[in-house]
Amino acid sequence: MTFPKNIFVLIPAFNEAKVIRKTITPVIEKGYTVVVIDDCSSDNMIDMVKDLPIHYIRHSINLGQGAAIQTGIQHAYKNGAEYAITFDADGQHNFEEIPKMLEPVVAGKADITMGSRFMKGGVAESIPGVRKLVIKIAVIVNGILTGLWLTDAHNGFRAMNRTALGKIKITQNRMAHATEFLSITKKNKLRCEEVPVHITYTDYSLNKGQGNLNAINIVIDIILNKIF
Repeated sequence: MTFPKNIFVLIPAFNEAKVIRKTITPVIEKGYTVVVIDDCSSDNMIDMVKDLPIHYIRHSINLGQGAAIQTGIQHAYKNGAEYAITFDADGQHNFEEIPKMLEPVVAGKADITMGSRFMKGGVAESIPGVRKLVIKIAVIVNGILTGLWLTDAHNGFRAMNRTALGKIKITQNRMAHATEFLSITKKNKLRCEEVPVHITYTDYSLNKGQGNLNAINIVIDIILNKIF
């Protein structure tokens, strides 16, 4: 399948100076339009990428990953993107799997694809047992709260077509945005498919990622927003 050129890869980032260049360079080399959304980092991340041909957007205050993704979605839509990928800055995602994520949306079979570590063909390399258990519990919580029963939860690897880009309006700034994303998908009747992906956990990505305790806070945030 031949993919159109106006594919935006949206990379929310906060204090990722150590890895950001390594993460985005191969994505640029594949010809995608890279958008880094700097959520008011306090390190020298911008110095690591200022010579690269990317769109660099910086929040004036730290708002959270959900807000950074929404900023990226709005930017992509306003700049004529036909398709967009959300892609983690910490190196967990494999850029070579972007075409696999895009294929169902480009073929018109889905409006959104969600990466899955746990469906057949998916891999969660070096994932700690406790983290895996928390994600499995989150799958059940997501299903109950959103009505979308998936095999994975809070996986930041997604692909969207232009229809989805125009309808996704994330209001949860912090990590609860992932469940809100599913609620919006269900509410707007966007067609969704899961795609098996290979996620690689390193000491760096585990330290940067959401903690197991934070997952409980996510559930509380979601429930409070549902009730009130």
